[in-house]
Amino acid sequence: TMYNVPRGYEDQKPYTVALIKLDEGPVVTAQLTDVSTDEVHIGMRVEMVTRKLREEGAEGQIIYGYKFRPLLSASG
Repeated sequence: TMYNVPRGYEDQKPYTVALIKLDEGPVVTAQLTDVSTDEVHIGMRVEMVTRKLREEGAEGQIIYGYKFRPLLSASG
C-alpha cells in the first residue's frame, strides 16, 4: 500500500500496487482498484481496466491508464 505517492496522485492515497503476472508471461507493476487492501492475496485473479490516473496542468487535462481489479467474469 502506497502512502507516500508521486506528485499528481495525492488525492488517491493510500492505494495498493501489485506485481501482476499476465497470462502471456510478463510481470507488470500496477495499481489495484475496486478492492480493499485486506482482500488482496497472492494468486488473486485480476483483469485490466482503464481508469483515470490523474489530472495535469491548469486546464485539468485528465490522464487515463490501466489498473487491475479482481476478476469479475467467470470466464476468466
